[in-house]
Amino acid sequence: MRLLVIGGCGAIGSFVVPVLARTHEVRVLDLNEPRVPASGVEYHTGDLHDVDLVARLSSEVDTLVFMAKGPLRGWGSPENARQHFDVAVSGLYLAISGAVRAGVRHVVYTSSMSVYRYPDAEIFTFPEEPVPPDALDFYGLAKRLGEEVGRSATVQHGIDVVCLRLCFPVPDDEWPRNERPRQRAISTSGRDTAAAIDAALHRRGHGFDVYAISGDATGKMMSLDKARRELGWAPQDVT
Repeated sequence: MRLLVIGGCGAIGSFVVPVLARTHEVRVLDLNEPRVPASGVEYHTGDLHDVDLVARLSSEVDTLVFMAKGPLRGWGSPENARQHFDVAVSGLYLAISGAVRAGVRHVVYTSSMSVYRYPDAEIFTFPEEPVPPDALDFYGLAKRLGEEVGRSATVQHGIDVVCLRLCFPVPDDEWPRNERPRQRAISTSGRDTAAAIDAALHRRGHGFDVYAISGDATGKMMSLDKARRELGWAPQDVT
């Protein structure tokens, strides 16, 4: 498939794009240049809010993969919160608009399980996908609104949008996350994250879909049954 990956040079994109490029033609749009360019990938530096640019780069593309998010620097400050909302809401809306203009009918959006509120307990059970998200913090709320942008696009444009609620995705050599018990329990290796995105590329004809994606294969904190059943995906790296 031919992919346009927006945010492909970021913290997650940097280790996912090289994997996707093994089996797909990948074009990347990012504000920053890649730290280590992946072989065979076509990189473009620019703003995802530039609808004309996104439309041009979406020419002959099969799927828009939207991985962009706000920066870590200044986490939680008013300016940082604004940047996250700007990317997840207006940025996603405009990027989809540009891609649709070029004829793209399929979008994969990397959301987050942060769309649900985290209780104080280290180990708890996340709601399953049909339960409406309830996060109130700036990051979780931005991701919630991003999902709504995707849902609305399926109605407005008649396209398919697959949202993947990722859980602490990290490069393979840094997996699993160990800062806190819940991070270790649900963190996802780089290759499993890439495999989930690859599986989502083939989920078409169903409008809006959302899936929990995690390394928690045993279901200690969340169910991955929907991803197994509909995407044919399950983590290979498990804690």
